[in-house]
This record gives sequence, C-alpha cells and structure tokens, in this order.
Amino acid sequence: MQKNRGDFGLVGKRGQVTIFIIIAIVIVVLGALIYLFYPSLKSTLGFETKNPSQVLEECLSEDLKTTIDAIGVHGGTLNPGNYITYKDDKIEYLCYVNEYYKPCVNQKPNLIGEIENQIYLSINDKANLCFDQMKKSYENAGYEVQVDNSKVDVVLLPKRVGVIFNGTVVLTRGESQRFKGFNVVLNNNIYELASIAQSIANWEARYGDADVTNYMNYYRNLKVQKLKRDDGSKLYIITDTNTENKFQFGVRSYAFPAGY
Repeated sequence: MQKNRGDFGLVGKRGQVTIFIIIAIVIVVLGALIYLFYPSLKSTLGFETKNPSQVLEECLSEDLKTTIDAIGVHGGTLNPGNYITYKDDKIEYLCYVNEYYKPCVNQKPNLIGEIENQIYLSINDKANLCFDQMKKSYENAGYEVQVDNSKVDVVLLPKRVGVIFNGTVVLTRGESQRFKGFNVVLNNNIYELASIAQSIANWEARYGDADVTNYMNYYRNLKVQKLKRDDGSKLYIITDTNTENKFQFGVRSYAFPAGY
C-alpha cells in the first residue's frame, strides 16, 4: 500500500522534533558537566594560574587577621609587660607613672612601628611556610619553579595592613612567567585606632586626662570608653561600630591615693 506525501511529511517532522530534543538534552548535560568540573578542568588543562599574591593571601590572611585582633585587645602588643587587666585580658599601659600626683610617661612613642614589628614577629614563620607551600603547589601543577624569598615587611596604612614579600618567583611550563614583589593586604583600620590611642596617651601625658566625647564627635563611627580604677589607672576602649574592630589600652597619670 502506498503512503501519501502527507504521511511522509508527518513522519519527517516527528523525526526532526526527536532529533532537536536529543540535541537539547545533550547540551543541558554538557552544560551541567562543565559547570561541575570547570574549576578542576582549568587546573588540569592550565587555563588558569593563580598569581603568587593570591596564593599567599589565601594562606596567610586568616593568621594575619587573628594577630591584628589580638594586638588590638592587648594594647598594641601580643605579650604585655606592664599591664592592666580587664575581663581576664592583659592590656598594656601606653602611658604610665608609678607615683602619685605626676603625669604619665608615654611608653610607646612609636606605637605604629611597634605594632608593625609585633605583626612581623608573629607571622614571619607562617609567611615563609606559605611561600614554601606555594612553591610545592606550582610544582604539583607541572611548573618548574625558581623562588627567591629574600625578605618580608609589614606596613600599617590607612584602612589596611600590608605584608610585603620582597621576593621573586619564576614559573616555567613551556613559557616562563616572572613575578616580583607580592602583597598580602587585609582591610583593617588598626592604623586609625592606634593613632587615636596615641593621641589620647599624649593628652594624658600632658594634662592627665582626655575628653573621649571630642573623639566620638569627630569620628562618628567610633565608640570611646574610659573606665577608671581605684588605683588611679584608666582603661580606654576604642571600638569601630561599623567593623567591631577594637583597640584598648591602659593609662596611669596624675593618680591620687584611694579615698582622696
């Protein structure tokens, strides 16, 4: 029995629809596979090589933040020597005198430099370890690696803390890539908080007191507390209300005997 052209046309259209459906399914499956495995494919096929600064930042940033937070809690140092206690924390005196009726003497005239040094001492070993781990990760990815990790510096800047690696990395896999000077940058305003603490300590050394309301009126994002002790000591707590970053320190200036 002979089929008419209409029957053949109907069959052909159904076949085309089926093919389109199959193609659509294949496209969706391929898209899902690429979405799931693209990061590993990039790594395997060499589509992406992380910059050394990015690798170092991923390794070091958490330790850096922990160190800075601890320094802020303890008055600009990790190991207070001459300190006041508050909520089981030892908090360094920034201005101190062990006598009555006399102004305090500034204990940390270069507070910013002291903090930079404290951060360096705390993270230097981890920074070198991160550099070694970075080298191994590149080697595992098939690179020939030449590393010169000569020196690490720490610098406090407005609204950020920088760890500077003054070294060189050369990656070779076919072509060579040369990277020199790597920065790990953490958004943190310990520079501003420590500068205000230094200003308060200077007022205490000169006048025996500081008006915290002046600082809060000028810096709207700050909360500055002054807690007095019976021994004539004061505890200042500077808090950034936007970030909850904190810097606290002790002062003992123009102290009077108890009951005076």
